[in-house]
Amino acid sequence: MDKKILNNYIDACALVKETEKDIRRLKKKRKTVIQTNVKGSNPSFPYQEQHFKVQGTTFTYQDDGNLRLEEKLLEQRKENAERIKKQVEEWMLTIPIRMQRIIRYKIFEEMTWEQTAAKIGRKATGESVKKEFQRFMEKS
Repeated sequence: MDKKILNNYIDACALVKETEKDIRRLKKKRKTVIQTNVKGSNPSFPYQEQHFKVQGTTFTYQDDGNLRLEEKLLEQRKENAERIKKQVEEWMLTIPIRMQRIIRYKIFEEMTWEQTAAKIGRKATGESVKKEFQRFMEKS
């Protein structure tokens, strides 16, 4: 596991959120119904004016198929991102707790080394935490 994988975790988390938003947008689009009123008359005598309500969707049957396909692709994209996220979370459980905290603060929460050291506590400095992280990443 390297830093690239950790950056993938951040991207995977963001991608899951973005994909969920896209899926909601598609579902909303499919449920959109347009309604209007039209006027007409009886075809035979007496020609009385009548009002009719017409409603339907703004897209064709083919468009509906395309929306369903796009939704399926979005679901697959979300599953792939969740798989990457899960792999990193499982790996995180196998490393020392101190390193878990350093990675969480520095990589996931994007803190500076000094902020990370302050969160770690126990007289840690930004430089010492950075070196500890670099040594760990070189080993793994």
